[in-house]
Amino acid sequence: MSELGALIQPMTTYPDLGSPAPAFNAPVVGGGYRSGSEISLADLQGHTVVLYFYPKDDTPGCTKQACALRDGWSDLKNRAKVFGVSIDSVKSHEKFIQKHSLPFPILSDPDQKIVNAYGVWVEKNMYGKKYMGTERTTFVISPDGLIKAIFPKVKPEAHLAQIMEVL
Repeated sequence: MSELGALIQPMTTYPDLGSPAPAFNAPVVGGGYRSGSEISLADLQGHTVVLYFYPKDDTPGCTKQACALRDGWSDLKNRAKVFGVSIDSVKSHEKFIQKHSLPFPILSDPDQKIVNAYGVWVEKNMYGKKYMGTERTTFVISPDGLIKAIFPKVKPEAHLAQIMEVL
């Protein structure tokens, strides 16, 4: 097997609608949490949770998506606990949050445990080069911990409206 082949893991699939959301435990940054403290899905039981997975801090599409959530925060904050999720480090998230005044927390998943559990760690192709990365996908989790909605391959400009429609 080539070295690249060893890095590419089998593609996973999303959890089913109505099924229990995959549990997680991860470092969290921003949104009133102490930077780098740990949070789990179990800590959020009883609340509607929005997990939005995005590829990379401070890239054009990811910034547009995060800033749209920031700009709609007054309508969103009382309807759900919103968490961004990427494989970037806590330090990268701190800079991203500060630079764009993001009011919500972001989970750091450098070991790709959460992105794999939710089926969003996928093979991508850019300019003919294949690599593994995070697919821009959002999950809405009901207060009882079940997958209520999935928005695959989200367009940053449509993201907030999709979430608000479900909430």
